[in-house]
Amino acid sequence: MKKALLITLNEVKLYLQDKGDLAFSLLLPVVTFALIYGAFGGQTLFKATAPVVDEDHGVYSAQLIDRLNGLDGINIEKLTPDEARAMLDNSDRLFVLDIPAGFSAALEAGSRAQLNFWQRGNGGLGGQILASIIRGIADDMGKGFQITSRVASNLDGTGVTKEEIDAAVQKNLDAERLTPALSVHEEVMGGTADLVNQYLPGIVTMYVLFALTMGARTIVEERRRGTLERLLTTRLSVSGLFFGKYIAAIARGFVQTVILLALGYAVFRMFTPVTFLESLFIILVYTAAASALGLIIASIARTEEAANWIAVVFTMFMVMLGGTFFAVEPGSVFYALGRISINSYANEALRKIIAEGGTLGDVMIPLAIFVGVGAVALVISRLIFKAVPGGK
Repeated sequence: MKKALLITLNEVKLYLQDKGDLAFSLLLPVVTFALIYGAFGGQTLFKATAPVVDEDHGVYSAQLIDRLNGLDGINIEKLTPDEARAMLDNSDRLFVLDIPAGFSAALEAGSRAQLNFWQRGNGGLGGQILASIIRGIADDMGKGFQITSRVASNLDGTGVTKEEIDAAVQKNLDAERLTPALSVHEEVMGGTADLVNQYLPGIVTMYVLFALTMGARTIVEERRRGTLERLLTTRLSVSGLFFGKYIAAIARGFVQTVILLALGYAVFRMFTPVTFLESLFIILVYTAAASALGLIIASIARTEEAANWIAVVFTMFMVMLGGTFFAVEPGSVFYALGRISINSYANEALRKIIAEGGTLGDVMIPLAIFVGVGAVALVISRLIFKAVPGGK
């Protein structure tokens, strides 16, 4: 065991001295986390800037702009007609709302008013969403004018002024917006509305597999160059060499995941101190199982290219079946197939702790599976591991 630890320390030392490998393995999780933060930011709210050309400058154009600006996630950018057209020509903007002159006067007169959408191509996804939101606001305003017109017609000759009718209708419409008679309740079925909680566990487990299975290439290269054989001349046994490589692989894979989880803890506040430590324990046990699987690849591959392809295929197979990029419905065929991937158990365990507030007691089955898979893989890899090509 002492000699195995010496091999581990030497592997870690070489790893820290290799600036390229160190930068790739440590910076890559940071870059991935930055992409997660940029894409989700911990929120799923639609955010956009709405370019608006107000050629009307009337009461109702201001009301339309205020209602649009009052929506969460939407900011107004006021432009002149020339500025808007120049931006559309240069593709700086794909969608612009134009409120033509006479918009407010037409509404006050009870005539048909019109809004214009200027867009480049289809306006882009953000522009299409903005157009839908604006149509909803316009329809709501139109209904208000219809109601006012009908009430005024019914009260004609009663002495009630138009101003009083407008005020009463507006008061009731405002009350309806605050407490609508019909509301919508969202219920998430399969998966979670929090995209960070949904995807971060899968990305963490994916990096463990990438780090450990791709590390099999290094062992194959050392065997081919005779590095492992030279280590055996130092009275180091094959078993000592094997377990030294195994512990070093665990340490290397664990470092990357600690970085990702620590960033998640610091930025998204998605952990408590207890759940952070519980997640680290789950990752440690999972890394030990994945390291043993990586040693099987290192033992059966005869060339670096073979080790590389086996590692890539194995990793992607485990990642896809493990539900890393999408939620898998329990009871489906894909869910049943995913039971052969240790990633599925790791993802479920981490989501149970991170998103659902579970404890280690709730994930004992996945932990037992990691221990069982790791033990079987470790025995198999030791039986077929060779330090010398064609030797023992």
